[in-house]
Amino acid sequence: MINSIRGFNDILPPETSIWQHIEKEAREIFETYGFSEIRVPLVERTGLFSRSIGETTDIVEKEMYTFLDKGGESITLRPEGTAPVVRAYIEHKLYASDPVAKLYYLGPMFRYERPQKGRFRQFYQIGAEAFGIDDPMIDAETLEMLVSLFQRLKLEGVILNINSLGCKECRPLYKEKLINFLKDKKPGLCQDCQRRFEINPLRALDCKSKTCIELTSLAPSLLDSICEGCKTHFEKVKEHLSLYKIDFHLNPRMVRGLDYYVRTTFEITAEGLGSQNAVAAGGRYDGLVKDIGGPDVPGFGFAIGMERLVMLVKGQRQEAEGMGQGLVFMAMLGEKAEKAAIPLMKTLRSNGIRLERDYGSKSIRSQMRRADKLGAKIVLILGDDELASHSITVKDMESGEQEKVPFEKVEEKIRALLTERQKVMSKQ
Repeated sequence: MINSIRGFNDILPPETSIWQHIEKEAREIFETYGFSEIRVPLVERTGLFSRSIGETTDIVEKEMYTFLDKGGESITLRPEGTAPVVRAYIEHKLYASDPVAKLYYLGPMFRYERPQKGRFRQFYQIGAEAFGIDDPMIDAETLEMLVSLFQRLKLEGVILNINSLGCKECRPLYKEKLINFLKDKKPGLCQDCQRRFEINPLRALDCKSKTCIELTSLAPSLLDSICEGCKTHFEKVKEHLSLYKIDFHLNPRMVRGLDYYVRTTFEITAEGLGSQNAVAAGGRYDGLVKDIGGPDVPGFGFAIGMERLVMLVKGQRQEAEGMGQGLVFMAMLGEKAEKAAIPLMKTLRSNGIRLERDYGSKSIRSQMRRADKLGAKIVLILGDDELASHSITVKDMESGEQEKVPFEKVEEKIRALLTERQKVMSKQ
């Protein structure tokens, strides 16, 4: 037997219903905020990621799936979504038709790292990028959009952590302060932090090593070193978040793992995910478009980790069958009933009702067991009695109540039951 590759997982029913539900909600929310979907390739030139993400990041140094194609060119399976979207934005000159572009994407990313709970070598992200707006209002509005998505998914225990990383003018001064603070502590830092000490010492602040956390606990705060322009920008972001009535936690130790972030950066964490509890993250990346070869256009964006979000949605007990419309099952007794049911099943399915049946000549008890196993919410029963009265018995599987309904009223009855079920679920 040939098994799947480690870290590359199958997503099976009924869990796929949860994925579809999340994707549907994300599309609807993002588009109400003026974002449009973009689809970019899975493979890009390696230089795109080394230039944008940073040569000294874990992603570029250790995690990228990079190889030579048949033409001898170095290409990479995309490890994140922002750089490919920026590349497409530049290549197709989206800035020429409108200085503002708001784009979102969904799809798989690839990183070679140790598979663990909620983290795989092929993983999925939903992301959004807003180009051409340097106003701090877009930072807050995009965060409000993301929080609205989580609220619609009925998630609890999520925390928005925010910070400002300063800019290219003020961050070097802080970097020098941090190096001076850590100099005598360097031997005690983990190997990764020692290796990055001179080039990217900020990563020591959000290192998960217990030793690094202790050694950096009294490090100077980045927020005390940012320039007036960055301070003003950050204050306005916080002000707008308050106007949106969004609670947030100020986390001056949060620096993120990608080099292109400046000013506002954030992370949304959630209970129930263990130590790797970030479910969404992002920030401002003014200068990235220019660095990759485009005009000097500001940007702000984020990415959601789908696997972790699915875990949270499942944890909130929103079962797969409750994500969308409930399943209807058709139980038929005898050849005449089956022939009479076929046109009705075709009509119901054509009108968007999810309907399943059993196959072969089976008893009503056997068919009801099958309906129960599939999680059917409604069972339609058609036998000799029903055929004689040109009706169908409609059974609500949750309440156990059933009644005979004329053929022409069956769809109306099904929709009424499903609507009532959705109302009950929305109140829970």
